[in-house]
Amino acid sequence: MCVVGARVRACLVLLLMSLVLLWPAISVAQGAEIKTAKLELNEEGYQLSAEFDLQLQAVHEDAIRKGVPIYIEMEVEVSRSRWYWLDERVVRQTRERRISYSPLANQFRIATAGLSQNVPKFDDVKRALSTVRSWQILERNKLRPGEKYDVSVRIRLDASQLPKPFQLNVLGAREWDIASPWTRFSIIGGEVK
Repeated sequence: MCVVGARVRACLVLLLMSLVLLWPAISVAQGAEIKTAKLELNEEGYQLSAEFDLQLQAVHEDAIRKGVPIYIEMEVEVSRSRWYWLDERVVRQTRERRISYSPLANQFRIATAGLSQNVPKFDDVKRALSTVRSWQILERNKLRPGEKYDVSVRIRLDASQLPKPFQLNVLGAREWDIASPWTRFSIIGGEVK
C-alpha cells in the first residue's frame, strides 16, 4: 500500500511541476494582435498610427451593457540602445479608451482623452477601437538625427480599472484576456523607416 501511495504522490508532483512550467505558455493572453504600426514625422513631431485585430467577446459586451465600463489601453515606448549602459527610454506613453453603455440612448460610448464618441452597435465599438491615427507621441527635436531608436507598441485590457469584486471573477478567465504581444520596429531620428 505504501508503494502505491508514493507512486501517486510522485505522479501528482510531476503533474503539478509540468503545469507550473507550462503555465506561461497556457496563460498567454489572446484576443488582440497588432496588424500594422508606424511612426510618421511631420511638422509637429512624431505621430503613431496603428491597426489592431481586437477580439472583444460576448462577455465583454454583456459586462458593458450591465454597467461595467471596460478600459482598453494602448502603450508605446521609444528607446535608444546603448552599449555601455541600459537602454535610454526617450518616451513611454499610454492612451486609454473607456467603453461604457447608455441604456436610455441604447448606445455605446467610447471615451478617449476627454473626447467621446457614441456608436449604436457593439461591432462599431470593435471597429472604432481597432485603429489609432496620428497619435502625437514625440516632439520633432526629441530624437537625434541619424540615431537608431526602437519603438514598441502593444494593446491590452486594463483589468485594474474594473470594479474590485469584478476583478476576482476576471482573474484567470481566458475569455477576459485581451493583450497583444509587444510589436517592435526601428526608426532613424529625423526620418522614418
